[in-house]
Amino acid sequence: MAHGSSKDKLTGKAKEAMGKMTGNRRKEAEGKAEQVKARAKEAADDAQKRIPGKSGPKDPLITDDE
Repeated sequence: MAHGSSKDKLTGKAKEAMGKMTGNRRKEAEGKAEQVKARAKEAADDAQKRIPGKSGPKDPLITDDE
């Protein structure tokens, strides 16, 4: 799990809970949306790890002949 996605998931859960407690449906929806965004990030990261020969973004300043 990527660090950013776990932060988004936690923030989303907090917003959703705060929205439920205060009756703020907009805040609750924002929280749910952040959780979905975090799950999408995790899925993209997992998919990228499964692609053979792809270990993530390469540093453009480093070439194979170095």
